Amino acid sequence: MHKQKGFTIIELIVVIAIISLLSSIVVANVNGVRAKARDARRLAEMKQIQLALVMYFEKYGHYPYNTDNDCGGWDTGYNKSAGDMLFIKPLIDGGIMSYVPGDPTSTSQCGGYRYYRYSSGYSCDASRGAFFVLGTTDMETTGRPHPSSPGWRCSGRNWQNEFDWVVGGYEK
Repeated sequence: MHKQKGFTIIELIVVIAIISLLSSIVVANVNGVRAKARDARRLAEMKQIQLALVMYFEKYGHYPYNTDNDCGGWDTGYNKSAGDMLFIKPLIDGGIMSYVPGDPTSTSQCGGYRYYRYSSGYSCDASRGAFFVLGTTDMETTGRPHPSSPGWRCSGRNWQNEFDWVVGGYEK
């Protein structure tokens, strides 16, 4: 009897199905890891910007004024061309940062990172002076609010309801 060497079509289909299943599991896990890495980057950048705002305040005696007004008066940092990165430009002009990062994936003009300097009295105790609100809206792996969000609220408004991660600070 003559025996043929090789695989049957059924064996090949089974092997291809197993490889496809394994590769789809790996791709799904890699995408989850990438989203967590982007969120970690967002949190690190928010804390970096928050520290830069404190340094600006110590140097100039006030927080930076809004200059870009991308979204209803808010200064936004989103994924746009490097030549168009004007997010919190006074931090760059004041020599505090050489570059203020924007959200790594959001391309929405009202998405990503947001900053606003309010004059005293807006929804908050006027005796505390002007204040800033800094937040991000595009966390990918957690709901609102992010567990590490410090939060920011005044008697007339709770920004934690509007952001995934938010912080603020008074000038007085």
